[in-house]
Amino acid sequence: MIPEGSPPSAERHRTAAAALAQAERIAREASSGRPSRDGTAGGPDRAEPDPRDVRGRRQSARTRRNPAADNGPDGQPGPEADPQSVARDIVLRKLTAQQRSRSELAKALKERDVPDDAAGEVLDRMEDVGLVDDTAFAESWVRSRQSRRGLSRRALRQELVQKGVDRDDIDDALSAVTPEDEVAAATALAQKKLRAMAGLERDVKYRRLAGALARRGFSAGLTSQVLASVLED
Repeated sequence: MIPEGSPPSAERHRTAAAALAQAERIAREASSGRPSRDGTAGGPDRAEPDPRDVRGRRQSARTRRNPAADNGPDGQPGPEADPQSVARDIVLRKLTAQQRSRSELAKALKERDVPDDAAGEVLDRMEDVGLVDDTAFAESWVRSRQSRRGLSRRALRQELVQKGVDRDDIDDALSAVTPEDEVAAATALAQKKLRAMAGLERDVKYRRLAGALARRGFSAGLTSQVLASVLED
């Protein structure tokens, strides 16, 4: 059975991604000699800037913090953009928003024309620090989709395949969904749909409920079992 009350791994990933993004920013500031935002010197002492240069320095800082600022007019990375910095920025933004599979992230990088070698190195690094983890992603996806949408194992498998998760990780994640879980999910869905069918003939109710369960991926055998019980009540 899928455990209830487990900590939301998506939230942990967002927090970890944000922390790594901050660490990467501090590292870039240190290497450039700029003070970090907490006031700690990031390099050798430097003279106070001429006030006339403040605007230019602010623009430069924004560019360093946002590698996408190096993009050309079509939104693609410009010739001066470091491919790994661009890739890292894209990946961290997406992971901060929500947990994603490695395949989804690789696709996003390819759409931004990040070179394959740079994309691979960045994704490998993210896997090393645990921010990209298809095993954890699959488990979180199954837990969320099964509890919130009442999807069948078949439907969950199809979704994870579409997200590029490999078979072993999918099998491990789906092992948490028991036959009892599927019966409970199908029953809850049928009962919910049935409440909007008052006054309809039993055959009409059966066809509509069977269609709703089929769209969630439930087998014909399980559908017959559940509807026999639900329509008797």
